[in-house]
Amino acid sequence: MQLNDLTVKNCKSEQQQMNFPLFISNRISRQAEGSFSTIISKIAVISIALGLAVLILSFMILYGFKGEIKDKIFSFSGHLIINKYTLSTSFEETSIVVDDTLLQLIQSYPLTSRVQPFAMKAGLLKTEEEVQGVLIKGVDSSFDTTSFSKHLVEGRFPDFTGEKYSTEVALSNKIASYLRLHAGDEVTIYFVQNPPRFRRLQVAGIYETGLEEFDEKMIIGDLDLVRRINNWPDSVAGGLEVFISDTDELEKAEQDLFNSVGIDLYVDKVSDRFIQIFDWLNLLNRNVVILLTIILFVSGTSIISIMLILIMERTQMIGTLKALGSSNRFIRNVFLWNGIQLILRGLLLGNVIGISIGAIQYFFKIIPLDAANYYMSHVPIQFDLLTILWLNLSVLGLIGITLLIPVSIISKMRPIESIRFD
Repeated sequence: MQLNDLTVKNCKSEQQQMNFPLFISNRISRQAEGSFSTIISKIAVISIALGLAVLILSFMILYGFKGEIKDKIFSFSGHLIINKYTLSTSFEETSIVVDDTLLQLIQSYPLTSRVQPFAMKAGLLKTEEEVQGVLIKGVDSSFDTTSFSKHLVEGRFPDFTGEKYSTEVALSNKIASYLRLHAGDEVTIYFVQNPPRFRRLQVAGIYETGLEEFDEKMIIGDLDLVRRINNWPDSVAGGLEVFISDTDELEKAEQDLFNSVGIDLYVDKVSDRFIQIFDWLNLLNRNVVILLTIILFVSGTSIISIMLILIMERTQMIGTLKALGSSNRFIRNVFLWNGIQLILRGLLLGNVIGISIGAIQYFFKIIPLDAANYYMSHVPIQFDLLTILWLNLSVLGLIGITLLIPVSIISKMRPIESIRFD
């Protein structure tokens, strides 16, 4: 019984010894209120908070941009496009046979989530006053209308579920404005071929993505209409669009399917089809990395400065502690706790500022953008809790390491000189 009591007392003694640097640090912070070091401490906290808030907002906006643009691209095109090898630079594809064997081969691939056939056909839309060259993309009922409907600004998505081919189409807002068309209007399309053909189309809906690659020339129509114009049977299409469940495995999926399909077929990534857009998104990644480096450097410099000021103000205390037998490690821990508390207060304030501004923009969209230059009408926001947690840990870890620089001078301070310091 006595041995157990002694063990408990020893544990309590060790715990108190471990917490004693924190106790002294808290006393220093309270006694320093109203001093010059307090003002500098607040500046350090504010600099860390603003730095973290900017980082959180930067990643929210970056993920928002990437998410919005990729959603727009994937609402028009699959992650992978399978069509026939050709040396032609025409928009129209050479037809491929979409039989059960090919479909089962693609659908059995583990990463495949959905497959849809398509075909492209160039034509001229003509009204009484204007003519506009367009590219009609023929799709069927397997097309993801839910994703596309987010871009509709007028009308509805065309209905392709009938037994006969549908003449309903969806035009971009840019094409509709040029031709002065609205949902419910009719327009004639001429197909340049031998012999020439034309069809009267019904404008079911009008969409807008902000992406020039789609808005300037693309209209959505019925795949059976394109088959009829090209004299194709129902088992033929211009190609297949494959959607995969994990876009991080896009390179692997491309290679696997390329090795699986016939030698006359080619598998292409959507990132290669729209390489300029994806290169622009990669450039944004670099800018955020540069911003992260600058902010960490500024915040680290601020915390080093404030710790040096705190050490200089407490030079006599350091000398007294050393004269009483305190180790350099013990004294360093006192100031390390002080610095960590400043960092934690800065992180808390930074999270509140960054997440609050992001939430306001997400719900109210108060910051607009020029859709012609940025592909969207407002600054997009996407929340990612793992990224926010990673940013907090990165700032805490990297700036915490910088604390070792100023506190290292404590070991070089002599007790007598420190006590006499004024």
